[in-house]
Amino acid sequence: MDTSNGVLLPFYDPDTNVVYLCGKGDSSIRYFEITDEAPYVHFLNTFASKEPQRGMGYMPKRGLDVNKCEIARFYKLHERKCEPIVMTVPRKSDLFQDDLYPDTAGPDPALEAEEWFDGKNGDPILISLKNGYVPGKNREFKVVKKNMLDNKVTKNSEKSSSSNKSSHPLEEILKEIKSLKDMISSQEKRIVQLEEQMSKLAI
Repeated sequence: MDTSNGVLLPFYDPDTNVVYLCGKGDSSIRYFEITDEAPYVHFLNTFASKEPQRGMGYMPKRGLDVNKCEIARFYKLHERKCEPIVMTVPRKSDLFQDDLYPDTAGPDPALEAEEWFDGKNGDPILISLKNGYVPGKNREFKVVKKNMLDNKVTKNSEKSSSSNKSSHPLEEILKEIKSLKDMISSQEKRIVQLEEQMSKLAI
């Protein structure tokens, strides 16, 4: 999509389906619209400047000025300064432009770190920019120190408990066999006594 030999810095806006391509060492920003129909990628325009960029930053959607129909803001890194580059869509109406600013991803995470490590997934929590972005209260940063050895201990304890559970039926079977042997030996003694009595009666 680009002919620059520098490092490509892509930025994608999922709200407007526009991808911005910046090249390190390049002096332009090319942007394309992504659609579901062929040819899928449509060239929109190019922003050109005189000085090449050493790097590029991208402002989240909630930091844009919706009153000026600002759709993107970049921070171009020069050798001794950082230049903001603002991209706007000209509109005559002063009303809120719903097509430019659909509900966008907010700053609150959809999952906690522990939930993500457990394999869970979730869609981003969306916010409306109709009245401008109003930051909420600062969230308390929680650090949960989790010892990896705890999992091993619990696994070992589960194994030992399962082995103990599996050993109980074996002990019961051995006890039952012993009781049966005792019963057989007592019956054999009883049979011997009865045979002796029968022999005495026969005499």
